Amino acid sequence: MKKYFSLVLFAHSIFALPFAMIGFFLGVTTTENPFNWLKLALVLLCMVFARNAAMAFNRYLDRNIDAKNPRTQMRDIPAGKVSAKEALTFVIINCVLFVISTAFINNLCLYLSPIALFVVLFYSYTKRFTALCHLVLGLGLSLAPIGAYIAVTGQFNLVPVLYSLAVLFWVSGFDIIYALQDEDFDKGEKLHSIPAALGIKNALNLSVGLHILSATCVILPAFFTTFSWIYYIGVAFFCFMLTYQHLLVKPNDISKVNRAFATTNGFASVVFAVCFLLDAFLRTHYNF
Repeated sequence: MKKYFSLVLFAHSIFALPFAMIGFFLGVTTTENPFNWLKLALVLLCMVFARNAAMAFNRYLDRNIDAKNPRTQMRDIPAGKVSAKEALTFVIINCVLFVISTAFINNLCLYLSPIALFVVLFYSYTKRFTALCHLVLGLGLSLAPIGAYIAVTGQFNLVPVLYSLAVLFWVSGFDIIYALQDEDFDKGEKLHSIPAALGIKNALNLSVGLHILSATCVILPAFFTTFSWIYYIGVAFFCFMLTYQHLLVKPNDISKVNRAFATTNGFASVVFAVCFLLDAFLRTHYNF
């Protein structure tokens, strides 16, 4: 199991998982649907299976590209730690487990499961033909809050869609920052990315714009749902971390990309989710 955890970078689940919890407990606290431990466990399993499939498929599809890129040559498949066949088998198993898990939640989740899998798997192809690949990645992760909300309620709603949009713009923005490392390699291999298409400076400007949209989308739910001051602390921290990563990475210095990508965004999602959940708990149980 250790080698497969390495293959899918399990620690990176910290990006979308907190927003899945937001979607789930939004459904519990703003509707008549009761909390259910089994349903929460199934949502967590769906998150794990979908992400495992997406990441392993990306590693499988990009194995030859990764072998050429000095930055990625030591990834599991090029380094021989996991075979291509093992990775593909892992993808198929996780896809099947994802669909089975949705069947135990509700019919709408089951019917939407092939669409969700298509989105998260399709991302791996996009860098071959469009610089908008970052937005496709964001779209894949943005399914977390709305998917979790549907798992609880069996229906769509505007507020979880706003959180999904927040994730879409947030992830797209920081993935552009991460892609700065491969600008020259992508150009040489005729791969598509925003940095390769626009250059570092313009790519960073676009990333700023996307993060402004993301910040807007975590503020807008306040116009549709009642929150306490705790939620606004989470919003302020999330917006601060979005700003901070742009202070770390500059057009003439991208040496802190990994710090901006992983650490900053990991803290942003976790702290924001904790503030949301604490706010929801206190308002629900103590009329806070």
